[in-house]
Amino acid sequence: TSYFVDALFRPADAARLAAASPESDAAATAQASRILIASAAAGEVSADDKTYLSQLVAARAGLSEPDARARVDAVLARVEEAKVQAQQAADTARKAGATFALLGALSLVVGAFIASAAAALGGRQRDDEEAVFLTNR
Repeated sequence: TSYFVDALFRPADAARLAAASPESDAAATAQASRILIASAAAGEVSADDKTYLSQLVAARAGLSEPDARARVDAVLARVEEAKVQAQQAADTARKAGATFALLGALSLVVGAFIASAAAALGGRQRDDEEAVFLTNR
């Protein structure tokens, strides 16, 4: 919801924010963070957001508009790369978890088989020893 509130109260001219105090620097940074987070969640950055970020960067960093646009594009590309890397890490973890679960289930099945075989052999040995004990009495 903060993103939408920010969108409502954005100044038409980001240059007005250039002569701002440290508090407004923090506000601009927080607003840019929310724009990047909302854009990453949506999968794309709207043209309005991209323009506003470019104006904000130009005003705060003292860059020309084309340089600020290039910087915004570079940051957005890095955000997309980070998103792809996070997805790959999640896929790797999912596959590792599935492999671990399958191996755990297989080891339980093997353990159950060995336990039943040992029980059968133990029962047979008990019966044989009982027969010897009864005949020797």
